[in-house]
Amino acid sequence: MTPDQYVESILAKYQVARGPTSPAERLGSDVAGPLRSWANQYLNALQYSGSHAKETGVRGVSDVDVFISLKSDTPGTLKELYNQLYRFANDQGWSPRQQNVSVGVTVNGTRGDLVPGKIQAGYQNYHSLYLRKRDSWTQTNVALHVDTVHSSGRLREIRAVKIWRFLRSLDFPSLYLELFTIQSLSGRSQSTLAENVLQALRTIGTSLPSTRIEDPSNTNNVLSDDLTKQEKDHIASLAWQSSQQQSWGTIIW
Repeated sequence: MTPDQYVESILAKYQVARGPTSPAERLGSDVAGPLRSWANQYLNALQYSGSHAKETGVRGVSDVDVFISLKSDTPGTLKELYNQLYRFANDQGWSPRQQNVSVGVTVNGTRGDLVPGKIQAGYQNYHSLYLRKRDSWTQTNVALHVDTVHSSGRLREIRAVKIWRFLRSLDFPSLYLELFTIQSLSGRSQSTLAENVLQALRTIGTSLPSTRIEDPSNTNNVLSDDLTKQEKDHIASLAWQSSQQQSWGTIIW
């Protein structure tokens, strides 16, 4: 088995099911009706976001992100809307978890994240989100995130790095990881999968602590600030060690 074939086999092992009978889309269907009732006339749209929409999910790891786009005239502050959604999820028996920008839920055994955002007046895809950890807010564009990653031509490499992250129980936020991986592989052929994954790991190992990664929809939102220097150094050290291994079976499995 060649290195490329081995990496492909691992990607197949962690492939996320898709389609109407998949856990992700069953969760989406289960929460859609109640969420429409909760948002009522202020709902603009419900849509998948995150790894499911970008096709960068890893089976057994990725939650399902459901983005709740609320109209700009929705009454209440972002914090009030977040807390209202949390209470609603609790009333629905969805075992809610307060996270930074989302309310984590578990519906029929499947974990998901509900992300409420209010459209910024005069825009279509730009939204304001509540940041619970900072008791503040940020601007984002979920559609731009999805398009940037999905159209990058690096979905296989991103998934391989996510599997590597999962196997080492690392806290490396997904959008940060995705954009860093895309940047690290700029200009490289798409036909050298295994070597590209090694290149991504090498670049994480040498450059993660010093590389600034910004949200493509908001340059004031510096994604690389989501980790401390100590956390980046730890990830970088493990990535470099992995990139120097002689056997693919010790990198991802």
